[in-house]
Amino acid sequence: MSEFHDEYSESLDAEFRKLEDALLSDEVRLLAPSEPIRLAADASVADAVTRMVDNRRAGVVIVDAGGRLIGIFTERDLLTRVVHQGRDLGRTRLTDVMTPDPEALALDDRVCFAVNRMHAAGYRTVPLVDAEHRPIGIVTVNDVMGWLARIFPEAILNLRPGDRVKRPAQMDSG
Repeated sequence: MSEFHDEYSESLDAEFRKLEDALLSDEVRLLAPSEPIRLAADASVADAVTRMVDNRRAGVVIVDAGGRLIGIFTERDLLTRVVHQGRDLGRTRLTDVMTPDPEALALDDRVCFAVNRMHAAGYRTVPLVDAEHRPIGIVTVNDVMGWLARIFPEAILNLRPGDRVKRPAQMDSG
């Protein structure tokens, strides 16, 4: 193997260790979760969509009278449970199309747990709750991507459009 390939492999190993350390030690709070949009279960889908669009959010959380999380309504729910089924946005209530009792994260959960849940369960949007199960944030796939960009700014942010990153197997030898 070439000296370049050895140096490249060592660099990749160091970057992998850096990512592994961050995944295992960083807490969800470092993902910079956004403030959740809270709605009651009897709110209309039209209300939820308006709030999502106005605030550029991927979903809303549904809370009970005590402010505790009872559901989530996301872009995916809009497409699969409302639009695809031909429901009227103004007449359909969130209680009829939300995901009830969604899995939630806490501020001190590790990023690796958030990534695991998002990947294994296919979530793109996960609510963050406090000890009383009140929504305090929303974690999205974009938040995870932003966190990765902060860990590896030179590797991610310095790529020009059209740049391709070669993997060791793609490199020219000798």
